[in-house]
Amino acid sequence: MRRENQSSVSEFLLLGLPVQPEEQGMYYALFLVMYLTTVLGNLLIILLIRLDSRLHTPMYFFLSHLALTDICFSSVTAPKMLMNMLMQTQSISYAGCISQAYFSILFGSLDSFLLTSMAYDRYVAICHPLHYPRIMSQNLCFLLVIVSWVLSFASALVHTLLLTRMGKPSLVNQTAVSDFLLLGLSERIEEQPLLFGLFLGMYLVTMVGNLLIILAISADPHLHTPMYFFLANLSLTDVCFTSASIPKMLANIHMQSQTISYSGCLAQLYFLLMFGGLDNCLLAVMAYDRYVAICQPLHYSTAMSPRLCALMLGVCWVLTNCPALMHTLLLTRVAFCAQTAIPHFYCDPSALLKLACSDTRLNELMIIFLGLMFLTVPLMLIVFSYARISWAVFGISSPEGRWKAFSTCASHLTVVLLFYGSLMGVYLLPPSTHSTERGSRAAVLYMVIIPMLNPFIYSLRNRDMKEALGKLFGSGKTFFSP
Repeated sequence: MRRENQSSVSEFLLLGLPVQPEEQGMYYALFLVMYLTTVLGNLLIILLIRLDSRLHTPMYFFLSHLALTDICFSSVTAPKMLMNMLMQTQSISYAGCISQAYFSILFGSLDSFLLTSMAYDRYVAICHPLHYPRIMSQNLCFLLVIVSWVLSFASALVHTLLLTRMGKPSLVNQTAVSDFLLLGLSERIEEQPLLFGLFLGMYLVTMVGNLLIILAISADPHLHTPMYFFLANLSLTDVCFTSASIPKMLANIHMQSQTISYSGCLAQLYFLLMFGGLDNCLLAVMAYDRYVAICQPLHYSTAMSPRLCALMLGVCWVLTNCPALMHTLLLTRVAFCAQTAIPHFYCDPSALLKLACSDTRLNELMIIFLGLMFLTVPLMLIVFSYARISWAVFGISSPEGRWKAFSTCASHLTVVLLFYGSLMGVYLLPPSTHSTERGSRAAVLYMVIIPMLNPFIYSLRNRDMKEALGKLFGSGKTFFSP
Protein backbone atom coordinates (compact mmCIF):
# COMPACT_ATOMS: atom_id res chain seq x y z
CA MET A 1 0.00 0.00 0.00
CA ARG A 2 1.31 3.45 -0.92
CA ARG A 3 0.31 6.90 0.24
CA GLU A 4 1.24 9.49 -2.37
CA ASN A 5 0.73 13.28 -2.38
CA GLN A 6 -0.37 13.20 1.26
CA SER A 7 0.18 16.19 3.53
CA SER A 8 1.87 15.87 6.88
CA VAL A 9 -0.35 17.36 9.56
CA SER A 10 1.70 19.45 11.99
CA GLU A 11 -1.05 21.24 13.90
CA PHE A 12 -4.82 21.56 14.41
CA LEU A 13 -7.16 24.49 14.99
CA LEU A 14 -9.23 24.67 18.17
CA LEU A 15 -12.25 26.80 17.22
CA GLY A 16 -13.21 27.20 20.87
CA LEU A 17 -16.60 28.44 22.06
CA PRO A 18 -19.04 30.18 19.66
CA VAL A 19 -18.50 33.68 21.08
CA GLN A 20 -18.07 37.05 19.43
CA PRO A 21 -14.61 38.72 19.40
CA GLU A 22 -15.80 41.47 21.73
CA GLU A 23 -16.88 38.82 24.26
CA GLN A 24 -13.46 37.12 24.41
CA GLY A 25 -12.29 39.21 27.37
CA MET A 26 -15.37 38.43 29.44
CA TYR A 27 -15.12 34.69 28.74
CA TYR A 28 -11.38 34.72 29.43
CA ALA A 29 -11.96 36.24 32.89
CA LEU A 30 -14.87 33.87 33.57
CA PHE A 31 -12.93 30.68 32.72
CA LEU A 32 -9.80 31.94 34.48
CA VAL A 33 -11.79 32.46 37.70
CA MET A 34 -13.46 29.02 37.38
CA TYR A 35 -10.11 27.32 36.74
CA LEU A 36 -8.40 29.02 39.69
CA THR A 37 -11.38 28.18 41.91
CA THR A 38 -11.17 24.54 40.82
CA VAL A 39 -7.44 24.31 41.51
CA LEU A 40 -7.49 26.18 44.84
CA GLY A 41 -10.66 24.46 46.10
CA ASN A 42 -9.38 20.96 45.39
CA LEU A 43 -5.93 21.77 46.78
CA LEU A 44 -7.62 22.99 49.96
CA ILE A 45 -9.51 19.69 50.24
CA ILE A 46 -6.28 17.71 49.82
CA LEU A 47 -4.50 19.88 52.42
CA LEU A 48 -7.30 19.61 54.98
CA ILE A 49 -7.51 15.83 54.62
CA ARG A 50 -3.75 15.57 54.92
CA LEU A 51 -3.52 17.73 58.06
CA ASP A 52 -6.53 16.43 60.01
CA SER A 53 -5.93 12.89 61.35
CA ARG A 54 -9.67 12.44 61.88
CA LEU A 55 -10.09 12.47 58.09
CA HIS A 56 -7.61 9.65 57.53
CA THR A 57 -10.41 7.25 56.56
CA PRO A 58 -11.12 5.37 53.30
CA MET A 59 -13.84 7.84 52.22
CA TYR A 60 -11.58 10.87 52.53
CA PHE A 61 -8.63 8.92 51.13
CA PHE A 62 -10.60 8.44 47.88
CA LEU A 63 -11.87 12.03 48.06
CA SER A 64 -8.32 13.41 48.18
CA HIS A 65 -7.39 11.36 45.10
CA LEU A 66 -10.56 12.53 43.36
CA ALA A 67 -9.65 16.15 44.13
CA LEU A 68 -6.15 15.63 42.69
CA THR A 69 -7.63 13.99 39.59
CA ASP A 70 -10.04 16.90 39.09
CA ILE A 71 -7.13 19.35 39.22
CA CYS A 72 -5.21 17.36 36.59
CA PHE A 73 -8.32 16.85 34.43
CA SER A 74 -9.07 20.60 34.38
CA SER A 75 -5.40 21.46 33.77
CA VAL A 76 -5.29 19.35 30.61
CA THR A 77 -7.56 21.71 28.63
CA ALA A 78 -8.24 24.96 30.51
CA PRO A 79 -4.68 26.48 30.41
CA LYS A 80 -4.40 25.89 26.65
CA MET A 81 -7.83 27.43 26.05
CA LEU A 82 -6.95 30.45 28.18
CA MET A 83 -3.62 30.86 26.41
CA ASN A 84 -5.29 30.74 22.99
CA MET A 85 -7.80 33.38 24.11
CA LEU A 86 -5.02 35.60 25.44
CA MET A 87 -2.77 35.18 22.38
CA GLN A 88 -5.75 35.36 19.99
CA THR A 89 -4.75 32.15 18.28
CA GLN A 90 -6.48 28.82 17.70
CA SER A 91 -3.58 26.48 16.90
CA ILE A 92 -2.38 23.41 18.78
CA SER A 93 0.47 21.20 17.60
CA TYR A 94 -0.08 17.60 16.50
CA ALA A 95 1.93 16.27 19.47
CA GLY A 96 0.12 18.67 21.81
CA CYS A 97 -3.28 17.52 20.55
CA ILE A 98 -2.38 13.84 20.92
CA SER A 99 -0.98 14.45 24.42
CA GLN A 100 -4.07 16.42 25.40
CA ALA A 101 -6.30 13.59 24.17
CA TYR A 102 -4.25 11.05 26.12
CA PHE A 103 -4.37 12.90 29.43
CA SER A 104 -8.05 13.81 29.00
CA ILE A 105 -8.90 10.11 28.62
CA LEU A 106 -6.52 9.15 31.42
CA PHE A 107 -7.89 11.52 34.05
CA GLY A 108 -11.47 11.21 32.82
CA SER A 109 -11.29 7.43 33.21
CA LEU A 110 -9.55 7.79 36.57
CA ASP A 111 -12.37 10.07 37.73
CA SER A 112 -14.92 7.40 36.84
CA PHE A 113 -12.98 4.61 38.56
CA LEU A 114 -12.52 6.67 41.73
CA LEU A 115 -16.24 7.51 41.84
CA THR A 116 -16.94 3.78 41.53
CA SER A 117 -14.55 3.03 44.41
CA MET A 118 -16.22 5.70 46.53
CA ALA A 119 -19.65 4.19 45.77
CA TYR A 120 -18.35 0.78 46.91
CA ASP A 121 -16.95 2.40 50.08
CA ARG A 122 -20.38 3.90 50.89
CA TYR A 123 -22.07 0.56 50.16
CA VAL A 124 -19.81 -1.25 52.66
CA ALA A 125 -20.20 1.52 55.26
CA ILE A 126 -24.02 1.42 55.12
CA CYS A 127 -24.76 -2.24 54.34
CA HIS A 128 -21.90 -3.85 56.32
CA PRO A 129 -21.01 -1.35 59.08
CA LEU A 130 -19.67 -3.98 61.50
CA HIS A 131 -17.22 -5.32 58.92
CA TYR A 132 -16.29 -1.91 57.47
CA PRO A 133 -12.78 -1.58 59.06
CA ARG A 134 -11.83 -5.10 57.95
CA ILE A 135 -13.21 -4.87 54.41
CA MET A 136 -12.00 -1.33 53.64
CA SER A 137 -8.47 -1.90 54.91
CA GLN A 138 -5.54 0.29 53.90
CA ASN A 139 -4.23 -2.40 51.57
CA LEU A 140 -7.56 -2.64 49.73
CA CYS A 141 -7.83 1.14 49.40
CA PHE A 142 -4.31 1.38 47.98
CA LEU A 143 -5.06 -1.53 45.65
CA LEU A 144 -8.26 0.11 44.35
CA VAL A 145 -6.41 3.36 43.61
CA ILE A 146 -3.51 1.58 41.90
CA VAL A 147 -5.86 -0.57 39.80
CA SER A 148 -7.75 2.59 38.82
CA TRP A 149 -4.52 4.20 37.64
CA VAL A 150 -3.42 1.11 35.71
CA LEU A 151 -6.77 0.67 33.96
CA SER A 152 -6.87 4.38 33.09
CA PHE A 153 -3.33 4.27 31.72
CA ALA A 154 -4.17 1.24 29.59
CA SER A 155 -7.42 2.63 28.12
CA ALA A 156 -5.83 6.01 27.36
CA LEU A 157 -2.81 4.38 25.73
CA VAL A 158 -4.88 2.11 23.48
CA HIS A 159 -7.06 4.98 22.31
CA THR A 160 -4.05 7.26 21.72
CA LEU A 161 -2.15 4.66 19.71
CA LEU A 162 -5.21 4.06 17.56
CA LEU A 163 -5.55 7.82 17.08
CA THR A 164 -1.93 8.18 15.96
CA ARG A 165 -2.56 5.58 13.26
CA MET A 166 -5.28 7.80 11.77
CA GLY A 167 -3.00 10.78 11.46
CA LYS A 168 0.39 9.14 11.00
CA PRO A 169 2.28 11.35 8.52
CA SER A 170 4.07 9.85 5.57
CA LEU A 171 6.44 11.05 2.90
CA VAL A 172 5.63 11.24 -0.77
CA ASN A 173 6.31 8.06 -2.76
CA GLN A 174 7.17 6.19 0.44
CA THR A 175 5.87 2.80 1.50
CA ALA A 176 3.47 2.83 4.46
CA VAL A 177 4.71 0.31 7.01
CA SER A 178 2.02 -1.94 8.45
CA ASP A 179 4.21 -4.75 9.85
CA PHE A 180 7.72 -5.33 11.14
CA LEU A 181 9.75 -8.53 11.17
CA LEU A 182 11.24 -9.75 14.46
CA LEU A 183 14.22 -11.88 13.42
CA GLY A 184 14.53 -13.37 16.92
CA LEU A 185 17.61 -14.89 18.48
CA SER A 186 18.32 -17.39 15.70
CA GLU A 187 17.14 -17.90 12.13
CA ARG A 188 18.13 -21.58 12.05
CA ILE A 189 15.01 -23.71 11.78
CA GLU A 190 16.51 -26.66 13.68
CA GLU A 191 17.13 -24.44 16.73
CA GLN A 192 13.57 -23.10 16.98
CA PRO A 193 12.07 -26.01 19.04
CA LEU A 194 14.95 -25.74 21.52
CA LEU A 195 14.46 -21.99 21.88
CA PHE A 196 10.69 -22.43 22.24
CA GLY A 197 11.04 -25.01 25.02
CA LEU A 198 13.78 -23.06 26.80
CA PHE A 199 11.99 -19.70 26.82
CA LEU A 200 8.59 -21.24 27.58
CA GLY A 201 10.11 -22.93 30.64
CA MET A 202 11.80 -19.73 31.82
CA TYR A 203 8.64 -17.68 31.24
CA LEU A 204 6.47 -20.11 33.24
CA VAL A 205 9.02 -20.19 36.08
CA THR A 206 9.06 -16.37 36.07
CA MET A 207 5.27 -16.14 36.20
CA VAL A 208 4.78 -18.80 38.88
CA GLY A 209 7.70 -17.62 41.04
CA ASN A 210 6.73 -13.95 41.07
CA LEU A 211 3.02 -14.67 41.52
CA LEU A 212 3.88 -16.88 44.52
CA ILE A 213 5.87 -14.01 46.01
CA ILE A 214 2.89 -11.67 45.60
CA LEU A 215 0.47 -14.24 47.00
CA ALA A 216 2.68 -15.06 50.00
CA ILE A 217 3.13 -11.38 50.89
CA SER A 218 -0.60 -10.69 50.54
CA ALA A 219 -1.59 -13.70 52.66
CA ASP A 220 0.88 -13.22 55.55
CA PRO A 221 0.15 -10.20 57.83
CA HIS A 222 3.73 -10.34 59.14
CA LEU A 223 4.94 -9.31 55.67
CA HIS A 224 2.73 -6.24 55.45
CA THR A 225 5.73 -3.95 55.79
CA PRO A 226 7.23 -1.36 53.39
CA MET A 227 10.03 -3.69 52.28
CA TYR A 228 7.67 -6.48 51.25
CA PHE A 229 5.14 -4.00 49.86
CA PHE A 230 7.75 -2.82 47.35
CA LEU A 231 8.93 -6.39 46.78
CA ALA A 232 5.38 -7.43 45.80
CA ASN A 233 5.21 -4.51 43.37
CA LEU A 234 8.64 -5.43 41.98
CA SER A 235 7.41 -8.98 41.37
CA LEU A 236 4.30 -7.66 39.62
CA THR A 237 6.46 -5.38 37.49
CA ASP A 238 8.73 -8.30 36.54
CA VAL A 239 5.68 -10.31 35.46
CA CYS A 240 4.42 -7.45 33.28
CA PHE A 241 7.91 -6.63 31.92
CA THR A 242 8.49 -10.21 30.80
CA SER A 243 4.96 -10.59 29.46
CA ALA A 244 5.44 -7.58 27.18
CA SER A 245 7.79 -9.49 24.87
CA ILE A 246 8.13 -13.24 25.57
CA PRO A 247 4.56 -14.38 24.67
CA LYS A 248 4.86 -12.71 21.26
CA MET A 249 8.25 -14.34 20.68
CA LEU A 250 6.85 -17.76 21.66
CA ALA A 251 3.82 -17.26 19.41
CA ASN A 252 6.05 -16.34 16.47
CA ILE A 253 8.25 -19.40 16.99
CA HIS A 254 5.21 -21.68 17.30
CA MET A 255 3.47 -20.22 14.23
CA GLN A 256 6.74 -20.05 12.28
CA SER A 257 6.18 -16.36 11.73
CA GLN A 258 8.28 -13.27 12.35
CA THR A 259 5.71 -10.50 11.93
CA ILE A 260 4.43 -7.97 14.43
CA SER A 261 1.99 -5.22 13.48
CA TYR A 262 2.93 -1.54 13.59
CA SER A 263 0.49 -0.88 16.44
CA GLY A 264 1.62 -4.04 18.25
CA CYS A 265 5.25 -2.97 17.98
CA LEU A 266 4.52 0.49 19.40
CA ALA A 267 2.41 -0.97 22.21
CA GLN A 268 5.16 -3.48 23.05
CA LEU A 269 7.75 -0.71 23.05
CA TYR A 270 5.62 1.42 25.37
CA PHE A 271 5.11 -1.34 27.93
CA LEU A 272 8.77 -2.37 27.83
CA LEU A 273 9.88 1.21 28.50
CA MET A 274 7.28 1.73 31.20
CA PHE A 275 7.81 -1.50 33.15
CA GLY A 276 11.57 -1.41 32.60
CA GLY A 277 11.67 2.11 34.02
CA LEU A 278 9.35 1.09 36.85
CA ASP A 279 11.74 -1.75 37.73
CA ASN A 280 14.57 0.77 38.08
CA CYS A 281 12.50 3.17 40.17
CA LEU A 282 11.33 0.42 42.51
CA LEU A 283 14.90 -0.79 43.05
CA ALA A 284 15.85 2.78 44.01
CA VAL A 285 12.88 3.08 46.39
CA MET A 286 13.78 -0.27 47.98
CA ALA A 287 17.35 0.96 48.50
CA TYR A 288 15.97 4.04 50.26
CA ASP A 289 13.80 1.77 52.42
CA ARG A 290 16.88 -0.21 53.49
CA TYR A 291 18.75 3.04 54.18
CA VAL A 292 16.01 4.27 56.53
CA ALA A 293 15.73 0.84 58.23
CA ILE A 294 19.46 0.64 58.99
CA CYS A 295 20.51 4.28 59.40
CA GLN A 296 17.36 5.60 61.10
CA PRO A 297 15.74 2.55 62.75
CA LEU A 298 13.95 4.53 65.49
CA HIS A 299 12.14 6.67 62.91
CA TYR A 300 11.47 3.86 60.42
CA SER A 301 7.74 3.45 61.16
CA THR A 302 7.07 7.17 60.70
CA ALA A 303 9.50 7.75 57.84
CA MET A 304 8.14 4.80 55.83
CA SER A 305 4.43 5.24 56.60
CA PRO A 306 1.83 3.47 54.40
CA ARG A 307 0.80 6.79 52.87
CA LEU A 308 4.40 7.62 51.93
CA CYS A 309 4.90 4.15 50.44
CA ALA A 310 1.73 4.53 48.35
CA LEU A 311 2.83 8.02 47.30
CA MET A 312 6.28 6.82 46.23
CA LEU A 313 4.69 3.97 44.27
CA GLY A 314 2.30 6.39 42.55
CA VAL A 315 5.17 8.75 41.69
CA CYS A 316 7.11 5.81 40.21
CA TRP A 317 4.13 4.91 38.00
CA VAL A 318 3.68 8.48 36.78
CA LEU A 319 7.41 9.11 36.21
CA THR A 320 7.74 5.97 34.12
CA ASN A 321 4.50 6.33 32.19
CA CYS A 322 5.02 9.89 30.93
CA PRO A 323 8.49 9.49 29.31
CA ALA A 324 7.49 6.09 27.87
CA LEU A 325 4.40 7.65 26.32
CA MET A 326 6.40 10.61 25.02
CA HIS A 327 8.96 8.34 23.37
CA THR A 328 6.20 6.23 21.81
CA LEU A 329 4.39 9.30 20.45
CA LEU A 330 7.63 10.67 19.03
CA LEU A 331 8.17 7.35 17.28
CA THR A 332 4.79 7.63 15.54
CA ARG A 333 6.19 10.70 13.73
CA VAL A 334 9.03 8.67 12.22
CA ALA A 335 8.69 7.48 8.63
CA PHE A 336 10.03 3.96 7.99
CA CYS A 337 11.56 2.59 4.81
CA ALA A 338 10.64 -0.61 3.01
CA GLN A 339 13.21 -2.53 5.08
CA THR A 340 11.37 -3.62 8.24
CA ALA A 341 13.53 -6.41 9.71
CA ILE A 342 14.39 -5.91 13.41
CA PRO A 343 17.35 -8.09 14.51
CA HIS A 344 15.81 -8.75 17.96
CA PHE A 345 13.06 -10.81 19.54
CA TYR A 346 11.25 -7.61 20.58
CA CYS A 347 10.75 -4.08 19.23
CA ASP A 348 14.00 -2.51 20.34
CA PRO A 349 13.87 1.32 20.05
CA SER A 350 17.43 1.62 18.75
CA ALA A 351 16.85 -1.03 16.09
CA LEU A 352 13.62 0.68 15.05
CA LEU A 353 15.38 4.00 14.53
CA LYS A 354 17.90 2.34 12.20
CA LEU A 355 14.99 1.50 9.88
CA ALA A 356 13.84 5.12 9.67
CA CYS A 357 13.95 7.25 6.53
CA SER A 358 13.27 10.54 8.30
CA ASP A 359 15.18 12.64 10.81
CA THR A 360 15.56 10.75 14.11
CA ARG A 361 17.81 13.10 16.09
CA LEU A 362 15.02 14.01 18.50
CA ASN A 363 14.26 10.32 19.07
CA GLU A 364 17.92 9.56 19.74
CA LEU A 365 18.05 12.38 22.26
CA MET A 366 14.94 10.94 23.89
CA ILE A 367 16.66 7.53 24.23
CA ILE A 368 19.61 9.19 25.94
CA PHE A 369 17.19 11.09 28.21
CA LEU A 370 15.39 7.85 29.10
CA GLY A 371 18.74 6.22 29.85
CA LEU A 372 19.70 9.06 32.17
CA MET A 373 16.29 9.12 33.86
CA PHE A 374 15.70 5.38 34.24
CA LEU A 375 19.30 4.20 34.67
CA THR A 376 21.63 6.92 35.92
CA VAL A 377 19.35 8.70 38.41
CA PRO A 378 18.04 5.53 40.13
CA LEU A 379 21.55 4.06 40.16
CA MET A 380 22.94 7.21 41.80
CA LEU A 381 20.23 7.00 44.46
CA ILE A 382 21.04 3.34 45.06
CA VAL A 383 24.79 4.01 45.30
CA PHE A 384 24.19 6.93 47.69
CA SER A 385 21.88 4.80 49.86
CA TYR A 386 24.35 1.92 50.06
CA ALA A 387 27.23 4.28 50.77
CA ARG A 388 25.33 5.56 53.82
CA ILE A 389 24.33 2.00 54.74
CA SER A 390 27.96 0.82 54.54
CA TRP A 391 29.08 3.72 56.72
CA ALA A 392 26.43 2.83 59.32
CA VAL A 393 27.15 -0.92 59.18
CA PHE A 394 30.90 -0.50 59.64
CA GLY A 395 30.16 1.69 62.63
CA ILE A 396 28.52 -1.26 64.44
CA SER A 397 31.00 -2.76 66.89
CA SER A 398 29.53 -6.27 66.99
CA PRO A 399 30.38 -8.60 64.04
CA GLU A 400 27.00 -10.30 64.52
CA GLY A 401 25.27 -6.93 64.34
CA ARG A 402 27.14 -6.00 61.17
CA TRP A 403 26.24 -9.30 59.53
CA LYS A 404 22.58 -9.03 60.55
CA ALA A 405 22.34 -5.48 59.15
CA PHE A 406 24.08 -6.46 55.93
CA SER A 407 21.97 -9.61 55.45
CA THR A 408 18.80 -7.50 55.23
CA CYS A 409 20.27 -5.85 52.12
CA ALA A 410 21.92 -8.87 50.51
CA SER A 411 18.98 -9.96 48.34
CA HIS A 412 18.26 -6.47 47.09
CA LEU A 413 21.94 -5.77 46.42
CA THR A 414 22.24 -9.02 44.43
CA VAL A 415 19.26 -8.07 42.24
CA VAL A 416 20.66 -4.56 41.72
CA LEU A 417 24.06 -5.86 40.61
CA LEU A 418 22.51 -8.35 38.19
CA PHE A 419 20.02 -5.88 36.75
CA TYR A 420 22.33 -2.91 36.29
CA GLY A 421 25.22 -5.08 35.22
CA SER A 422 23.22 -6.17 32.18
CA LEU A 423 21.76 -2.75 31.40
CA MET A 424 24.85 -0.57 31.68
CA GLY A 425 26.24 0.32 28.29
CA VAL A 426 23.17 -0.88 26.35
CA TYR A 427 20.72 2.05 26.53
CA LEU A 428 23.00 4.69 27.97
CA LEU A 429 24.91 5.06 24.70
CA PRO A 430 23.57 6.54 21.42
CA PRO A 431 21.97 4.03 19.03
CA SER A 432 24.87 4.27 16.55
CA THR A 433 27.25 2.68 19.06
CA HIS A 434 25.08 -0.35 19.85
CA SER A 435 26.15 -3.83 18.88
CA THR A 436 23.14 -5.92 17.84
CA GLU A 437 24.64 -9.15 19.16
CA ARG A 438 25.60 -7.54 22.48
CA GLY A 439 22.18 -5.95 22.80
CA SER A 440 20.40 -9.26 22.20
CA ARG A 441 22.46 -11.09 24.82
CA ALA A 442 21.93 -8.34 27.36
CA ALA A 443 18.21 -8.24 26.58
CA VAL A 444 17.81 -11.96 27.30
CA LEU A 445 19.58 -11.45 30.62
CA TYR A 446 17.59 -8.49 31.95
CA MET A 447 14.24 -9.30 30.30
CA VAL A 448 14.04 -13.05 30.96
CA ILE A 449 16.70 -14.44 33.27
CA ILE A 450 16.79 -11.78 36.00
CA PRO A 451 12.98 -11.63 36.47
CA MET A 452 13.08 -15.43 36.71
CA LEU A 453 15.85 -15.40 39.32
CA ASN A 454 14.36 -12.64 41.53
CA PRO A 455 11.90 -14.93 43.39
CA PHE A 456 14.68 -17.43 44.13
CA ILE A 457 17.05 -14.69 45.31
CA TYR A 458 14.50 -13.22 47.71
CA SER A 459 13.29 -16.63 48.92
CA LEU A 460 16.60 -18.43 49.41
CA ARG A 461 18.11 -15.68 51.58
CA ASN A 462 14.99 -14.62 53.49
CA ARG A 463 13.64 -16.62 56.41
CA ASP A 464 10.39 -14.61 56.54
CA MET A 465 9.68 -15.38 52.89
CA LYS A 466 10.38 -19.08 53.48
CA GLU A 467 7.93 -19.16 56.37
CA ALA A 468 5.30 -17.25 54.38
CA LEU A 469 5.63 -19.64 51.44
CA GLY A 470 5.41 -22.54 53.89
CA LYS A 471 2.13 -21.18 55.28
CA LEU A 472 0.89 -20.65 51.74
CA PHE A 473 1.42 -24.33 50.97
CA GLY A 474 -0.08 -25.36 54.29
CA SER A 475 3.10 -26.57 55.99
CA GLY A 476 6.06 -25.24 57.86
CA LYS A 477 8.50 -26.09 55.07
CA THR A 478 8.98 -24.86 51.56
CA PHE A 479 10.83 -26.00 48.50
CA PHE A 480 13.68 -23.74 49.63
CA SER A 481 13.87 -25.05 53.18
CA PRO A 482 16.78 -27.35 54.07
